[in-house]
Order: sequence, then C-alpha cells, then structure tokens
Amino acid sequence: MKKYGWLAILTALILTLGCAGAAHAQIIPPYGPGQQIGYPAVVLCETLSLRETPSSYSGVIQTLRYGDTPIVVGADRPSGTMEENGFVYCTLGDSEDSPSGWINADYIIINPSWYVTERSKPVYAWNDTEAPKVALLDSGARFPILREEGDWYVISLRGAVGWIHKD
Repeated sequence: MKKYGWLAILTALILTLGCAGAAHAQIIPPYGPGQQIGYPAVVLCETLSLRETPSSYSGVIQTLRYGDTPIVVGADRPSGTMEENGFVYCTLGDSEDSPSGWINADYIIINPSWYVTERSKPVYAWNDTEAPKVALLDSGARFPILREEGDWYVISLRGAVGWIHKD
C-alpha cells in the first residue's frame, strides 16, 4: 500500500508541475468605464502627429511614436469620444498642463487588451503554426491585441501584424 501512496504523490506532483507551465502569456483586459478621464489608446504606426485642430493640415503640437499611449478624452461618456473628421481629441497626460490635441483615429487602437508573454513566443505570418515565423517575442514583451480569432490573437508589430497561437 505504501508503494501506491508514493506513486500517487509523485503522479500528483508531476501533474501539478506540468499544469503550472501551461500558461504562456498574461492577457491584460481593457479598462472599464469610470476608471480614468478617458481611455488609453496606443499608436500603431511609426510616427503620428498630435495636431491643433482635427485636420491633416493643422499645426503639429507633438509627434507621437509607435507604442505611445495618449488618452482619448470623452471615450467614457455616453455620447462617446470627441471625434471630428476622423480625428479624436486626446491628452498626453492627466494634468491640466499636459499637451492636448487631435490625432487621426485610423492609426490608433482605443482601449486595447494587451498580450504579455511569460516566455519566448513565436509570431506567425498568418493563423497557422506551419506559416513562416515573422518574430520571436522575448519573455515580458507587451503588444496590443488587435483582435481575437478562434485559437489566435492578432497583435500589432510596429506597423505590421502577427498571429500568436493561444496554446
């Protein structure tokens, strides 16, 4: 009987350790309403201009870079974001003297979920593990999730997209 007791403990230990390694990423969900003055957005292109008015011809207040996180003002209001001509009104901080202006909404994602790796993770060109690998993410890498399709996440990779298998 002792022999089977140790075997049961060893089996339980192996199963526990095997299950502990199964999680490979943390998914950080978007913010809920009322937690901030607006919603964070993330810049998806190499550079993006914060402008004085909602126009591509308007003066530039500041240049944002890929991965910057402006706050879209008014996104938590029942009427939605302050939007005009495809531009949304943003601020770059939560103090009164933070730069504020308009950015083109086509080049941001508002209130994204984030994919954070817990170990190295391959990124594929499309949703197939036989597809070419376009990147290998390091542990702790953080990327905005553009959408979820079945067993796959589509993430932003500095202006391009990549597919990560959920496993």
